[in-house]
Amino acid sequence: MEPKIHSLWQDWHEDLIRFARFDAPKLAAIILLAFILIRSLRILTKKMADMSRNKANGASIRTQQIRTVVGVARSTGIFVIVLVATMQVLQVFNINIAPLLASAGIAGLAIGFGAQAVVKDLINGFFILAENQFEVGDTIKTAGVQGTVEEVTMRRTILRDGDGTVHIVPNSSIIVVSNMTRDWSQATLHVSVDYSANTDRVLEVLRETAEELYNDWEFHDDMVSAPEVPGIERVTGHEVDYLITAKVRPGRQYRVARELRRRIKACLDKNQIKAYGPTQVYIGQMPTN
Repeated sequence: MEPKIHSLWQDWHEDLIRFARFDAPKLAAIILLAFILIRSLRILTKKMADMSRNKANGASIRTQQIRTVVGVARSTGIFVIVLVATMQVLQVFNINIAPLLASAGIAGLAIGFGAQAVVKDLINGFFILAENQFEVGDTIKTAGVQGTVEEVTMRRTILRDGDGTVHIVPNSSIIVVSNMTRDWSQATLHVSVDYSANTDRVLEVLRETAEELYNDWEFHDDMVSAPEVPGIERVTGHEVDYLITAKVRPGRQYRVARELRRRIKACLDKNQIKAYGPTQVYIGQMPTN
């Protein structure tokens, strides 16, 4: 019995020496490298979040979006590092990882088929947030609907249209985004005047009205530049259509357009310029008394 115990102890001793001489340094190197990579990833993502937060000028919504993107990137990176390190550690202990990889591949394939829509939502949501395609408060048109963005997550985007209807759009359905309030917007007005009105007088009146609105302190900050009156846009029958454009701050086009219409009507009435209206023609026999 004693020789067997001695032989077993001898084998353990040799295995321990072999592990300490060859395998322990490999194990320590793997753990140390994984720790350095995870630490570096956390420092890098923290700096990215700080830089993006400064560029966002302290906007809380944008800061939250940045934190979401950075958190996903950090979590994904740590998961990959830990997974690779675990595989290397198993190889150090002479554990065959081929069956584990095969099982993981089959499980990943099953999950991919079963939840491919969710995965696509998350991937699209990640790039929407990372590229800052739109923010909360922007008015966008996408996936056949239009409205103001109320919430953006990795999974979905919530819009509210002018009627108050809420549209919940999965991010996988967002292919083309038309952002109507990025940097600046434009208010475009068409003023229809009767064909008999003097063109030069009409242009003068419209330009005076546009300049008056731009110089009004209540609306001056809403506009990026002075409104422009390029001239006649269209002539059809007894109607002459004049174009007015105003480059305004994001989301201010409706307020500016309403005030500009009010002032244009008042100015046309004051200068006795006839606005265009359809002529009614009655065909038939006049009633007899």
